Amino acid sequence: MIIKSKIKDLFVSLTVRNYRLFFMGQGVSVIGTWVQRTTMGWFVYRLTNSAFLLGLISFLSMIPSLFISPFAGAWAENWNRKHTLVGTQILFMLQSALLAVGVLSGFINTARWWPLIFLSLMQGVIEAVDSPFRQNFVLDLVSKRSLLPNAIATNSAMFNSARLIGPSIGGAMILLFGEGICFAINAVSYLAVIVALLYIRVSYPPRRRSKASTVSKILEGWKYSWQNFPIRYLIGNLSVFMLFAMSYSAVIPVFARDILKGNAGTQGLLLSLTGIGALVSSIYMAGRKTIKGLPVVSAILGCVASLGLIGFAQSHNLILSMAMMLFIGLGLTIQMSATNTLIQSVVDVRMRGRVLSVYTMTFNSLSPFGSLLIGSLTKQLGARLALTLCAGICLLWSLNGLRLIPNLMKRIMRMLVLNKNTEIYRPIPVTIQYSGIEG
Repeated sequence: MIIKSKIKDLFVSLTVRNYRLFFMGQGVSVIGTWVQRTTMGWFVYRLTNSAFLLGLISFLSMIPSLFISPFAGAWAENWNRKHTLVGTQILFMLQSALLAVGVLSGFINTARWWPLIFLSLMQGVIEAVDSPFRQNFVLDLVSKRSLLPNAIATNSAMFNSARLIGPSIGGAMILLFGEGICFAINAVSYLAVIVALLYIRVSYPPRRRSKASTVSKILEGWKYSWQNFPIRYLIGNLSVFMLFAMSYSAVIPVFARDILKGNAGTQGLLLSLTGIGALVSSIYMAGRKTIKGLPVVSAILGCVASLGLIGFAQSHNLILSMAMMLFIGLGLTIQMSATNTLIQSVVDVRMRGRVLSVYTMTFNSLSPFGSLLIGSLTKQLGARLALTLCAGICLLWSLNGLRLIPNLMKRIMRMLVLNKNTEIYRPIPVTIQYSGIEG
């Protein structure tokens, strides 16, 4: 009974019906997403033999967030978030289906790879709208802000469980059936989250029409984010790691094939090991009842991730590379999850959608620039030196972050008091019945 109670506390957000439905549907969909991500990198590199084009395709799939996410964040405060997410998932399914048909029919081939550019841009546009709405939707599902850290961490655990399973499936399916089937698997997987969303019951209160323009709302959100040191620091931390660290995934095919002398299965194995490290981080985050001490943990794990990337870049041994991938997954996942949790904890609820759009824009738009950067550096300096340089910048940033922790914690407490959310800093009993949300 004690073990059962601890497990329930670890994933307390899953006791809420709406969140549980979303978790299950999204879990299936994200496995399909990781199958496609694993396959896309291998497919592009096999088709073009170009590390630069690997970075370019990744760039195109994320750069639309830079222009669209700020507007989507403002829209998320007024539109029906559930209906919007159903629409974006249908469009994701269409994009994956077009990709699968193009590859299976042979239309996309060595001589005609330009459709990948169009489909990558299409994916990026959909993601730019979907992500701010999905981030805001978490609070709709659990209703109570004190459950947000657990819900975010549980969602991260689901994402990283899929990250563990998806690349393994992708690597095996590439070897057995080819890339087209992998893209088809992802298209079908979106049905799970679409059905889950249709069964979720969320009632939104009548929304007042705002006289302020969308542009003025965006500017207000940016001003608020800049003026508050905790948010400014957290967005800065995310920016550094998205630009210089997360871009490592764009050159994994280069390491798998050219440095470790492996194949698609090797790539899948490496990404799965990252998933294991990420899953450990997610479970740790789910077990935290408050945000107390979280900035310190984030800075320390930033150092761990940076050192892991340097070790991976210099390794010629598969076993050592696999070990480094564990530490990379462990450290980088804490950066993403801790940043999301801390921002949603300290932000004024009236500014939440707009600040989350800044988070989403940073998360999605800097990574493609990182992919282009590491693709270009790999072409000029080689993959090992390029990744080492990027990881070194992250290490210096994290070491400086440790110095700033006392001031950061003081400012975080001030924002929590102003926004009447100090319960997220101190443990309190959690009750699962809430008004306003069915289930």
